[in-house]
Amino acid sequence: MMQMFRSFLNQLLPGVIFLAGACNPSSGTQLADEPAPYGPIPTPAQLNWHEMEMYCLIHFTPTTFQNKEWGFGDAPVELFNPQKFDANQIAEAARSAGFNGLISVAKHHDGFCLWPTKTTAYSIAHSPWRNGKGDMVREFEQAARKQGMQFGIYVSAWDRNHPEYGNEKYADAYREQLRELYNGYGELFTSWHDGANGGDGYYGGANEMRRIDRSIYYEWEEKTWPITRDMQPSAVIFSDIGPDVRWVGNEKGIAGETCWATFTPLAPDGGKPAPGHIDERFLGTGQRDGRYWIPAECDVPHRPGWFYHPEQDHQVKTPDQLFDLYLKSVGRGAAFNLGLAPTTDGILHTNDVTSLKAFGEKLSKTFGENLALGSTFEASNIRDRQEREFGPLHLLDNDRYSYWATDDEETSPELVISLKNETTFDLIRLRENIKLGQRLDSVWVDVRQADDWVPLAMATSIGSSRIIRLDEPVTAKQLRLRLFAPVAIALSDFGLFREAQVAYRIQDVYRTPLSRALWTAVGSQFEGGDSRLAIDGKWETFWYTSATQLPAHFEVDMGQAETISGFSYVPRQDGNAEGLISHYTFETSADGTIWEIAAAGEFSNIVANPIAQHVALGRQLQARYFRFTVSAVANAPYQPVPISIAEIEVY
Repeated sequence: MMQMFRSFLNQLLPGVIFLAGACNPSSGTQLADEPAPYGPIPTPAQLNWHEMEMYCLIHFTPTTFQNKEWGFGDAPVELFNPQKFDANQIAEAARSAGFNGLISVAKHHDGFCLWPTKTTAYSIAHSPWRNGKGDMVREFEQAARKQGMQFGIYVSAWDRNHPEYGNEKYADAYREQLRELYNGYGELFTSWHDGANGGDGYYGGANEMRRIDRSIYYEWEEKTWPITRDMQPSAVIFSDIGPDVRWVGNEKGIAGETCWATFTPLAPDGGKPAPGHIDERFLGTGQRDGRYWIPAECDVPHRPGWFYHPEQDHQVKTPDQLFDLYLKSVGRGAAFNLGLAPTTDGILHTNDVTSLKAFGEKLSKTFGENLALGSTFEASNIRDRQEREFGPLHLLDNDRYSYWATDDEETSPELVISLKNETTFDLIRLRENIKLGQRLDSVWVDVRQADDWVPLAMATSIGSSRIIRLDEPVTAKQLRLRLFAPVAIALSDFGLFREAQVAYRIQDVYRTPLSRALWTAVGSQFEGGDSRLAIDGKWETFWYTSATQLPAHFEVDMGQAETISGFSYVPRQDGNAEGLISHYTFETSADGTIWEIAAAGEFSNIVANPIAQHVALGRQLQARYFRFTVSAVANAPYQPVPISIAEIEVY
């Protein structure tokens, strides 16, 4: 069975397994004496993806108008009518930040299609926007290309609206949706596939739970991915395990300190790997001896949530936060995928635009000039003594595929770098010519102090790009690289940079939490743990209960009557997903006896993105007591279950 999978990958991934030669793009000719490729190598589509480095994913469906994170699939099409929609405003903001591509979420889990599809009536063609004549995917595509950006699409495999979800009719409709988008929007750089599949939904009014085996239901290898290969051969396929780009294993935008581009998907029972069968241990790090070139993508929303929520306007990531994510994604050989969330007007909020522009300014000022330019080099070895073809001056020519190479037997060379002037820097960038594979195991950087070499930094898994951030700026005139690999090296880039600072200011926050000074937990159906930890005002602590039969609730006496307009549930923040609440009811009372339901619903995507879940009540209520009922816990199909609450906040 594994041999069958290898044969399939050889068909799907031409060039990944068979080792092909690289060429010097400066001359357009292949170098006669270049090193043989080592291990898996990227396809042309993957090379394009690596060169892009950063792109954005745009979430905008009726879910936005419901102020939810995941739509249930029951929102009326009339709800979707953004009066000021401007794809150009969104694309311009992304481009100002240095992003090189846009991915339109053409359909999210709610099932609403942003293009006039023939596969369902739940689409933009039946909405009041543009009088039903609009095509939002096309407007995003045209805006992206106007900005010189590449374009991609994301079509959710899970569809909480479609009445046939779970049977063969829906799977066929899903593939037809892909064909429509592959055929009508030009060349795509990616076809993006989410890992969320199956659960409760509207499903045409059935309002029920539907489970599928996502490793076989969509027939990825047999019927779905071949459509992409045939209709969009230049697009990389992203899913949790590839086959072209893998998920990094979190929605924090961070790759492992060591992050190999090579990876071997898990094959259950010796069979063919497919989405749903993941060895999660290696998503963030990859595998040094992985059989396939499947690099990591680091996805993260610009705000706490993927969709727009007005209460998060003040929580847009700052330019410094985005820069840190850039270093921990692109700077570790992965790609940076930032989620953008338009408002109900159909444009990005001022805070989002301001943050993106300042981030782009910070990138430009930081990496605009390589401080190593003008350096001279002394290499311990140059391949075949051919300075022109393989010498270290190629490290400064801003070409990813010209490179310094050593003889085959020279696998631990050294390079002394004499800078033109004494230079202060805090970032070091290294790249390999990945057309020849990921060759280096590690690199040490030393600095010359007096008459001695002193270790400054080290890194593993260089690959397409590695940026080392120093703890503090260093001033030096001479550096040394010590490189270690199982084969001859092919280092293509060396750069020194100084992190720039930029000015940034956003609009003020308007939400104010109520004081907890008089609060008391007065009743609970949960057993075990300390309920006071759920209302102590500290996100780092949490109430963890014993196994509890659901639904179950706890009550709080706020000590006096308060005006309430919303509340939030803060999940545990220690990285453990056990006990995270997925479905809730929030009630209020004036006397602790008569209760009124103020809100009920779902905390969606809580495991992958365990952020504070804010719920606006839509009106102001007068109450002294509130009751929080848990009706379901994420990833817990059986009861009883433990429950965890870091904090309940009321506004």
